Amino acid sequence: METKKVLIVEDELIISMLIERMVGNMGHEVVDKVSSGEDAITAAFEHEPDIILMDIRLQGDINGIEAMSQIREKLDTPVIYISGNTDKLHMDQIESSDYIEFLSKPITFSELNRSFDMAS
Repeated sequence: METKKVLIVEDELIISMLIERMVGNMGHEVVDKVSSGEDAITAAFEHEPDIILMDIRLQGDINGIEAMSQIREKLDTPVIYISGNTDKLHMDQIESSDYIEFLSKPITFSELNRSFDMAS
């Protein structure tokens, strides 16, 4: 399996660290971890990751869905949303965006691994 460059966008430090560990255990490289939509856009353009793991509610003024919309203007990077937000408004926004999969927190290693397989 080819090593993927992964950008983690998650505003909760413990969850970010757990996701980083899972990604590493799958043999992939985390190129950056950021906690705001604004930083996600900057990091995506800087690192051009192979996969973005994106939370929806983030620090700053831009949520994960809005950040991905801006990233998609320049990059065709697959995104896997990872969020505890399953309310109708957010789910409708996700459904109208371009993504590989939505994983509801808490996630498991096997769920994330399967999502990476789908993204490949």
